[in-house]
Amino acid sequence: MIDSFIQKTTHQNCLMCSKKPWSLGLCFYAIGDGWVCSEFQSHEKLQGYDGILHGGIISSLLDAAMTNCLFHHGIKALTGELLVRFLHPISCDSKLEVRAHILSESSPLYIVKAELIHEDKIMAKAEAKFMRRL
Repeated sequence: MIDSFIQKTTHQNCLMCSKKPWSLGLCFYAIGDGWVCSEFQSHEKLQGYDGILHGGIISSLLDAAMTNCLFHHGIKALTGELLVRFLHPISCDSKLEVRAHILSESSPLYIVKAELIHEDKIMAKAEAKFMRRL
């Protein structure tokens, strides 16, 4: 399980994973081999094109997963570079799983990978470089 102290003290106002009423309320948990995961029910208020989940929301979901993966490993870091691949359009009413794990680490630099999945199909994926926060 993610260290709730790290999450509470570093992301208490996060748009993606805080407990605030305006947050998406993502809750990440460990799923083994260093991966973290969260489930998310998308909805029409998050659309870009009619009926399609906005690309910025997709990118944010992936970034949040990678950040929380680092939290799980006791690392506080900031996104320095984010490369997102949009593989398939995602319907606004989709139930999604977002997961992430660390590909490599050479502190202060971390390379992290994330996937956004709908019905066992990878809909979008990302790789990012993070720099440890001091």
